[in-house]
Amino acid sequence: MNRFIMLALAVVGMAQSAQAADGPLSRIGFGSCAHQEKPLPIWKTIVAAKPQLFLMLGDNIYADTDDMKVMKAKYDLAAAHPDYQTLRKNCPMLGIWDDHDYGKNDAGVEYAKKEESQQLLLDFFDLPKDSPLRKQKGVYQSAVYGPEGKRVQVIMLDGRYFRSPMRRGKREPGMTYTPYIAVNDPEATMLGDEQWKWLAEQLKVPAEIRLLVSGIQVVPEDHGFEKWMNFPLEREKLYKVLNDSKAGGIIVLSGDRHLAELSMMEGAVSYPLYDLTSSGLNQADEKWRALEKNKHRVATMSHGDNFGMVVIDWEAADPTISLQIRDVPGDIIIQQKLLLSDLQLGAHVAQKKDAKEAEPLKLSDGAISPEDAAKKIDEEVTLEMRVLSVGGTPEKRVYLNSKKSFRDEENFAVVVNPKAFAGKFEKSTANSFLNKVIRVKGKVSTFKKSPQIVIDDEKQVEIVEDKKE
Repeated sequence: MNRFIMLALAVVGMAQSAQAADGPLSRIGFGSCAHQEKPLPIWKTIVAAKPQLFLMLGDNIYADTDDMKVMKAKYDLAAAHPDYQTLRKNCPMLGIWDDHDYGKNDAGVEYAKKEESQQLLLDFFDLPKDSPLRKQKGVYQSAVYGPEGKRVQVIMLDGRYFRSPMRRGKREPGMTYTPYIAVNDPEATMLGDEQWKWLAEQLKVPAEIRLLVSGIQVVPEDHGFEKWMNFPLEREKLYKVLNDSKAGGIIVLSGDRHLAELSMMEGAVSYPLYDLTSSGLNQADEKWRALEKNKHRVATMSHGDNFGMVVIDWEAADPTISLQIRDVPGDIIIQQKLLLSDLQLGAHVAQKKDAKEAEPLKLSDGAISPEDAAKKIDEEVTLEMRVLSVGGTPEKRVYLNSKKSFRDEENFAVVVNPKAFAGKFEKSTANSFLNKVIRVKGKVSTFKKSPQIVIDDEKQVEIVEDKKE
């Protein structure tokens, strides 16, 4: 069992910091939406999964009241669950609120009892009376775990305390609810000025992986319920803050929706932004439900209680991050494996100023350019090109592209199969080739009308000097 030594508490402008006594943090659990008056068999499953840290993403109880005595009684009932107590004894917890434990369904800044409610939430997580969070407005907080080179930063946002009022739209025929519509007022806010400043500072804190925790979904934008997209300007501001920080390894964890799903958006930041939603611990639909609209959905679990796990293999040459959703029996229902190198600034596009597609290379004797190679289908050639974008993994196959977008009609792809990652390339990843000039020998073929050379032997490819005119 890993124990964590808390080195400093979260305050505005400072990150809460933590160091794992037994090594890096590699198993993080999380969940949301736990009704205190309903059975919670999933706590036992979570204990069995042995997380080193568990994150509560909100709706930790269903209070929905202005009466703080009523709210405290509900927190006491939740805290008394024996399996929950076992989890608390076995691993540390961090928690934020969503609407029902905040005090009112879908509430924001207008909720009158937020200051009193905040103290009860902090009591639930056993924060000391002198914790800076007791005086801070809002429950946003952060922590860093693990040694240098294997650090995990947890950034937990408060999307309730400062959030501006939302707007309802029109209920269309056949709809069972009245959807929220976009608030485009530039004065409207999700986080409030102080929390926005705090977030920008947290992203400067050194860490290899950053878990950005939000009570509601960040990436999904199509359904009519609560989500960051209800405030489009604030969502864009979030993406800008993330981009401006140049921070790598960012993954969003979210709750609220009484379902589990994985969403991914390209273009939000300079690498794929994943949003793993887990909800609820005992509030999900028992039977199949129609899927909510989500153009960014990668995978879904539309019914059944669930929790999330982020499992990190720090021992791999390129650390692997497994994003998982597990059900009550503990089975993995959703899993997406990511390479840490794919969550870095410019991981898929060459960033060096001298990496211009139009810049000619001085080719070696006998070598030809991608443009000329594309004209020699079914012929053996020696190709030289600069790799301007990459994709894939050595476990499956790696794609080395001559253009910044593999969708470019003039792109030439070198496809490196797993067995070629041997000898000199045994520890290589896709990024090992990025922005490098490579010499490739092989037969030109096509895939969906696009030219390519498929590599099965390490001897077919080599990295050569960057030769320029």
